[in-house]
Amino acid sequence: MMKKDVDFVARADAYIRGEMSPEERNEFEIYCKNNPEAAAFYEEHHLLVEKLSEYQKRGEFRAKLEQISAHLNLTEQKRNNKSNAMVSFWKNHGATTLIAASVALMIVFSTLWMSGFYSNVKDNTSKYSALKRDMNRIQSNVNAQNRVINTISSNVQKSEPSSFGGTGFALTSNGYIATNYHVISGADSVYVQNGEGVSYKTNVVYIDPAYDIALLEIIDPAFQDLSPLPYTFKTGESELGQDIFTIGFPREEPVYGRGYLSSNTGYGGDTVAYQVSIPVNPGNSGGPVLDDSGNIIGVISGKQKEADGAAFAVKTEYLLKSLENVSRDSLDKKLVYNKTNLLKGLPRTAQIKKIRDYIYMVKVY
Repeated sequence: MMKKDVDFVARADAYIRGEMSPEERNEFEIYCKNNPEAAAFYEEHHLLVEKLSEYQKRGEFRAKLEQISAHLNLTEQKRNNKSNAMVSFWKNHGATTLIAASVALMIVFSTLWMSGFYSNVKDNTSKYSALKRDMNRIQSNVNAQNRVINTISSNVQKSEPSSFGGTGFALTSNGYIATNYHVISGADSVYVQNGEGVSYKTNVVYIDPAYDIALLEIIDPAFQDLSPLPYTFKTGESELGQDIFTIGFPREEPVYGRGYLSSNTGYGGDTVAYQVSIPVNPGNSGGPVLDDSGNIIGVISGKQKEADGAAFAVKTEYLLKSLENVSRDSLDKKLVYNKTNLLKGLPRTAQIKKIRDYIYMVKVY
């Protein structure tokens, strides 16, 4: 099931408030129908929202009663005629109101406790960062996407049979590919195409919307295992100002981009991501960010609307941490990461030649 933290709660709230498009509502309903656990959690959350709404209405009603009571105190006649009725009402129903408020608050905290919300925030810094990022996105949507991260996957044109949605790169030599979740979200089928124009069918074997990560597996019989990967995956923090580069597919051929690491946190201070000063365009989403030594330090995930050249990349640490949740028993092949770097010390042109065969255009249908 989807994470029972902010991502699913935010979706549920948007569904309850009617803020989803018809397509999003249909997708949410299908997801709940196919996932009984999610459906049960949604019903609990819906009940919680209703109780909170009732509590808010009671509070507003109480405030109105107090305003009326204050107004009635202006004259003795009004106080004698109406104040007693209001006081009597509050005496008769005030206890009920307080009990309902207490029940609503108990439901709030018990639901959050049972869903593991507090333990996730307390015990897992990365979950807190993901929560912070999601809340920033929700706030941005409410403010008409003012200062929002503009995800940069290409739009799929309905008039076309397919369209490339972004970039992916090999995690292993036996056909596992990493990309962004938002690149493949909603796709009926996903293919990857290498630099020579050869396409392979894939299965989406894992998604993590909170970290914007998706894991693809090439299942095409025409695919042959690659040579050992030339790059490695860096999980430690990279240095501010470090030179970096990426290769992606903003068009139907690989495009090289060069820049530097401009911040160790992403949008809104998100510790899950880096901010990078590097030119990215639609189609770069899901592409690797490499340092001069040939280590992958992140995955391009979006760009900032107001700042030219300011983009964001999910740190490799959180890419690998997310993939730890993949059940190895559910995979057809082993998911083992390369630990031998063949790029260190090479000039940039030689590095690019070695990694081009491991970077793919992601095509969604």
